[in-house]
Amino acid sequence: MFNLLYKEFKLAAHPTVFIFLAFAFMMLIPSYPYYVAFIYTCLSIFFVFMSGRENKDVFYTVSLPIKKSDAVKARCTMIAIIELVQMIVSVPFAILGASINPNADGNQAGIEANVAFFGLVFIMFALFNVIFIPGFYKTGYKIGAPFVAAGTAVLLYIVAAESLVWIPTPLKSFLDTTAPDIMVKQLPILAVGMILWVVSVIASYKTGAARFEKVDL
Repeated sequence: MFNLLYKEFKLAAHPTVFIFLAFAFMMLIPSYPYYVAFIYTCLSIFFVFMSGRENKDVFYTVSLPIKKSDAVKARCTMIAIIELVQMIVSVPFAILGASINPNADGNQAGIEANVAFFGLVFIMFALFNVIFIPGFYKTGYKIGAPFVAAGTAVLLYIVAAESLVWIPTPLKSFLDTTAPDIMVKQLPILAVGMILWVVSVIASYKTGAARFEKVDL
């Protein structure tokens, strides 16, 4: 498995995977829709699959003495690492942004980059994973339709999630803040998001592997 994962990052990783990590700096922008930084993460994953298709990566991988399910597992593990690293890299910028851009009224463009926000981003990644990954492995080469479906779902999710802080309710004051005492109370949202994300990675692998086994390359 280690060798397959090494191959994924050495041969299959698109340059945008590493370039878009720098977009964590967007957490420093005051009153900004911070989900944008993580949309780029989803886009980099799409580029991984697209470049892999053009470079015949799927055919190369399945020609190795491995099971098809191992190829799917390696790719899903790679995606999980990309998403997790993006989250980890973004946290220090979010903390710094909150300290240099204090905003008593909250983020005017959406939710603040706080504990609840990162939990909601994990859910966004989960939604993207369970739609895009199994969708791709249904054929092993079609990426357009799965990405459009996953992208549409993600955009609708973001609109729904942001509407929670656009509408002036008590929930807005709970979500759209970087007050330490309230962010502690937001930890359950982060925990739920992380759990759903882990479940999505596992479900994407199992569903994708089952579909890929039926594909005749």
